[in-house]
Amino acid sequence: MQHKKKGTHLGRTTSHKKALMRNMAAQILMHKQIKTTDAKAKEVRRFVERLITYGKKGSLHHRRLAFKFLQNKEAVKVLFDEVAPVFQDRNGGYTRIIRLGYRKGDAASISLLQLVGFEQAGETVKKKESKKAEPKEEPKEEPKKPKKVTAKKTTKKTEKKAVKEESSEKKTKKTKESKTEEKE
Repeated sequence: MQHKKKGTHLGRTTSHKKALMRNMAAQILMHKQIKTTDAKAKEVRRFVERLITYGKKGSLHHRRLAFKFLQNKEAVKVLFDEVAPVFQDRNGGYTRIIRLGYRKGDAASISLLQLVGFEQAGETVKKKESKKAEPKEEPKEEPKKPKKVTAKKTTKKTEKKAVKEESSEKKTKKTKESKTEEKE
């Protein structure tokens, strides 16, 4: 029986799990959403909800409690100045978990954990996903690349042809130059 044993271990030691929860909670507050596994999202949600409640109360004592958990001054500042005022009239339910599917490598269930009042951040993720489904525009014409020259066997005939072509090109250049001089 698991009497008085909240939460899951997530396959980590206590100190590692504590550090993971601190980092993930700070990232949610800073970025308003994170993409993580389903089990981690459900676990970190408990801590984020409590932190937002501290932010709503707004006293120095609650600010210190939030810093005690987060150990990140920037995240505490964002919590009290940006996040908590949005939830002032809301009684709980500050976060939302959206399942995104399964990870390719190990088939872990991936979720998007986001703050409810900040939907614009979630819309950017949906837009990115919908762009992948839309057909791509026609590619612009790229400049033609020079053809690769392959090594050929040189014979006397091919050498003579190459020499003739070079000499004819030189003659045409000379005639063009002489015409431009006459005009001047």
